[in-house]
Amino acid sequence: MRITVDQEKCCGAGQCVLTAPQVFDQRDEDGVVVLLDAAPPAALHDDVREAAEVCPTTAIQVAEKA
Repeated sequence: MRITVDQEKCCGAGQCVLTAPQVFDQRDEDGVVVLLDAAPPAALHDDVREAAEVCPTTAIQVAEKA
């Protein structure tokens, strides 16, 4: 799994941080998403997928590896 985020699209809702705090954080000054781990371990993949699904602006993209 490979994750990318579009900080320009992020509205700072924070759902990603609540869902996968090991992978996502937010900037203190404006709440925009910060990617902590672009290639998280398999144990976190379900949480990352859920975070991408609940993102209100689709700022999180998940690419599954073969």
